[in-house]
Amino acid sequence: MTDTSTKQTSQSNPTGTSSSNSEANGMSQHAREAADRVSHSAVEFSRDAAQHYVREPAQDIFGLMKSYAKDNPDVAACWAFGIGVLVGWKLKP
Repeated sequence: MTDTSTKQTSQSNPTGTSSSNSEANGMSQHAREAADRVSHSAVEFSRDAAQHYVREPAQDIFGLMKSYAKDNPDVAACWAFGIGVLVGWKLKP
């Protein structure tokens, strides 16, 4: 008697289990796809921003420092020595 009642219940709503599982997770398939699109575009935007705001200015600064060191090697050596002493002093145990 119990076996037939469970068969009737499972046959009456065969697709109800998949929708209840996705709703149990808190997101429908459409919402999950929208969230994936938004996260993908955010990753692309952050990569572009990192290229523009971090990598290019850093290359410009190092390029300026190299050209200054070529023009004024004695001043650049003094700065390098001073920075090395300060960093070494702070890292001392």
